[in-house]
Amino acid sequence: METSDPAPRHDAATSDERPWALVTGASGGMGTAFCRYLAARGVNLAVTSRRADVLESLADELRVGHGVKVEVIACDIADRQARHDLVAELTDRGIGPETLINNAGFGSLGTVTELGPDDQLAQVDVNCQAVVHLCSLIVPTMVQAHRGSVINVASTAAFQPLPGFATYAATKAFVLSFTQALWQETRNTGVRVTAICPGPTRTGFFDVAGGLQPTASRHPDQVVRTAFDALARNRPYAVDGATNLVGAAIGRHAPSWLELPLVDRGLPRLFPRAD
Repeated sequence: METSDPAPRHDAATSDERPWALVTGASGGMGTAFCRYLAARGVNLAVTSRRADVLESLADELRVGHGVKVEVIACDIADRQARHDLVAELTDRGIGPETLINNAGFGSLGTVTELGPDDQLAQVDVNCQAVVHLCSLIVPTMVQAHRGSVINVASTAAFQPLPGFATYAATKAFVLSFTQALWQETRNTGVRVTAICPGPTRTGFFDVAGGLQPTASRHPDQVVRTAFDALARNRPYAVDGATNLVGAAIGRHAPSWLELPLVDRGLPRLFPRAD
């Protein structure tokens, strides 16, 4: 993102022509895996989450290990003003992201009546509003420059309603739909857009979701490779893993009267609570 008058106190982009990427939810799990993948390929990074101390540790690792620049900007991605301030801070530092990774997200296990409004609205804020907001702030500049990449992290939960995970699955269905539309809107502009749809992955997601322990899961590095492969192939979305691909296809095409009772009974077996 260009600026005619970058803040003199801190211009991270001075004399460095390497591209920059913005990664949200960078303090763990897939966010950290995305950062390591990009840094290994010589991409400078702006990393954000609420956990500044963890980000600083990651930044030191990437600077020493890969020689890239890493800018740490703590941000509560659920807050609209904080997102505005994040992009303004990038501009002040002379950083125009050529890659946007909307990775931040969370879910909570429980019925709509059990979870209550605050938790569910927070999921919408983080999983949906933040994705739309950052894309609307950053993608126009990519289009003007005729280059750029966007990866939005969805989920295999996007392909069917999930009783007991209703809000989370609905937010990820939104992310998938939004990304597919954005993919079409940005075709022939030089900007590539994709949604990655992982299944259970070995991250901290399941601890936040309610102490769940998936019976089978993929490594974050596998998910990241699948995401960048989809981006290189200019695909609007990709499902990570053959088993997950089959499950997503069944979820998309099975009739609701058959699927919903099966999911309702099967979810506790797929994601048993940790003792």
